Amino acid sequence: MPRYRPHVAARPSWRCRVCGAAWPCSPARLSLLGEYRENRIGLLIYLAALLYEASGDLAGHDGLTDRFLTWARAR
Repeated sequence: MPRYRPHVAARPSWRCRVCGAAWPCSPARLSLLGEYRENRIGLLIYLAALLYEASGDLAGHDGLTDRFLTWARAR
């Protein structure tokens, strides 16, 4: 039986250590939504802190706000 490996960011590239997609990848987003199911504001604060960290590593990259925050807004 395969062992679950969490989809976490590899820094400074901010790509997923498991699937190689730009982090947060789809599995990471699903996991974060489940973890913060009752605390969407907490999720956004957490992601904003990671966005701040990533902005130093990924200076000059467009779309970081969409990548880190927009998907997690309440619908």
